[in-house]
Amino acid sequence: MAHFAKLDENNVVVEVNVVNNNELLQDGVESEAKGIQFLTEWSGGYSNWKQTSYNRKIRKNYAGIGYTYDPVRDAFIPPQPFASWVLNEETCLWDAPVAMPTDGQLYNWDEAAVSWVAVPTE
Repeated sequence: MAHFAKLDENNVVVEVNVVNNNELLQDGVESEAKGIQFLTEWSGGYSNWKQTSYNRKIRKNYAGIGYTYDPVRDAFIPPQPFASWVLNEETCLWDAPVAMPTDGQLYNWDEAAVSWVAVPTE
């Protein structure tokens, strides 16, 4: 099964639909354009669709509702979790400006302090 993200006018994902692989075949080869054609007809003419992949073979990340499709990077980018976090250009995921400690404790991000805060244990 193939997955396609429906994008709004700002390239924000509003839904993700599953399409049978048979609908993508063109001369025995899967074609994203064929999938978009199928979805355009199925949706009554809506044509702003992009294929996405669970295994991240295309477009860096699997599209989720609220993600943005960036045509320059040809990638789906999740919403920025905090204002201080920066986009990792390689993964198109957001990185904290400070690495999370790796001491085995649980941590939450504190945006006001721009740091990780240990979760209290009993």
